[in-house]
Amino acid sequence: MTGYTMELAACESTLLREIATKELNREDIAQTYAMAIVSTEARNKLIDWKKVNEAIVERWSPSAREWIKNQAWKIIESHTKGRA
Repeated sequence: MTGYTMELAACESTLLREIATKELNREDIAQTYAMAIVSTEARNKLIDWKKVNEAIVERWSPSAREWIKNQAWKIIESHTKGRA
């Protein structure tokens, strides 16, 4: 097999559900956030990022939202190195 791609579906509802799940932590949310960023839904502007980010702030804090976003981009960068 030469490779495959995987994509998160229902990104917004998945993120909101995970943010509300007390057993999940910021690291878990960063993984899902990264998958949502690179999704077709994000490219088609189907994710209400304001709603997602407000849920993160409500559960944690504004600084946690920034940490999650930064961590998500680090995850994306680490997976895209070597593909160029």
